[in-house]
Amino acid sequence: MAMQRNRQRHRPAPAIRNRQGVEPVTISATKAKNRLGELLDSVIQGGMVLITRHETPKAVLLSMEEYAALSRGAQSRLDTLNGEFDALLARMQTPKARAGMKAAFATSPKQLGKAAVAAARKRD
Repeated sequence: MAMQRNRQRHRPAPAIRNRQGVEPVTISATKAKNRLGELLDSVIQGGMVLITRHETPKAVLLSMEEYAALSRGAQSRLDTLNGEFDALLARMQTPKARAGMKAAFATSPKQLGKAAVAAARKRD
């Protein structure tokens, strides 16, 4: 019985660009290996290289400057989320919030059901 190999279908390269809006050069892994010095020069000058294997994107080669800029952006978003979380947590630690949670846990299932129906009716 002959066995067939499942080949991945060719997928288009992701729509990525550097900070200047320039699309990356796309090159196969074999060619990238043979032209690494040339590719490094291109990347250092602000380019970006998308490396493929069997026509499927597998890696991106970019300068340390571009990498640092991407990392700073991610860190900035993380710092923003941390700040929002801390503010939310602080609002949840007030006496009024504690009293509300205590009342919610002390509520019977029947009372919770009525409250849920009332809230649903308000949204309609």
